[in-house]
Amino acid sequence: MKTLTRIKDYAGKRSMDMADSTVKSGAKVNRFLTGVADVSLFLAQVFRSTFSRGFEFHEFLKQCFQIGNKSLGLISVTGVIIGLVLTIQSRPVLVDFGAEGMLPGMVAVSIIREMGPVITALICAGKIGSSMGAELGSMRVTEQIDAMEVSSTNPFKFLIVPRVLAATFMLPVLVLYADALGIFGSWVAANIKGDVSLVLFVNQAFKSLEFMDVLPAVIKTFFFGAVIGLVGCFKGFHAGRGTESVGIAANSAVVMASLLVIVVDLIAVQITDLL
Repeated sequence: MKTLTRIKDYAGKRSMDMADSTVKSGAKVNRFLTGVADVSLFLAQVFRSTFSRGFEFHEFLKQCFQIGNKSLGLISVTGVIIGLVLTIQSRPVLVDFGAEGMLPGMVAVSIIREMGPVITALICAGKIGSSMGAELGSMRVTEQIDAMEVSSTNPFKFLIVPRVLAATFMLPVLVLYADALGIFGSWVAANIKGDVSLVLFVNQAFKSLEFMDVLPAVIKTFFFGAVIGLVGCFKGFHAGRGTESVGIAANSAVVMASLLVIVVDLIAVQITDLL
């Protein structure tokens, strides 16, 4: 009898565990589908608000200034360091092979095609994405967004669209600025153990560049900016009600934006390789 009772208890516990596992799996699937629906509705609303009347041009210019102003110092330091490090690491190898004259072209192609856009986008994902997530998250917590919706003011048109467009159009400018400083930093590093004029260095750098080196790199930066703006705004707009949700929104915006930047870059590289 005791053995039979233990078997029954074990079977009942096993069935309860299986039921709990089924419920948890169903909850995960439900959260995933809800998240997909939220993202789809958010993107549709952003797209609709972007091409509707009443564009907030002054807010767009304000966001452009804030994005560029907040990121300029960090992008400047990073751009110079990229050129310095790449040149210092590559120069000894090229000297061993007697190909030191290829240094400017190699650095220019590396920075303009890949390192400049990706590293700048990752920095902006941390700087801009967290700022948007925290700002909109605090507005959600303090019910400012709810007040706008109650007063028949479209928060997408005033809060979301200007930020997304500002990030989309400002990131290519920041990337080109970082590329220029990267080449300058490479020239500085080349003069540590050598003597080459800036004009000659720049001429040699641009001789190795082709149109298809620059165009895809510039085009994909628009997508980087759009991804950063959309993720930052989405996380902040859908923040929870507690004060801790502001930090969660900012952190998740940085993580997701950085991941999507890498994914977009991978897709862009594949498309460029096919062309």
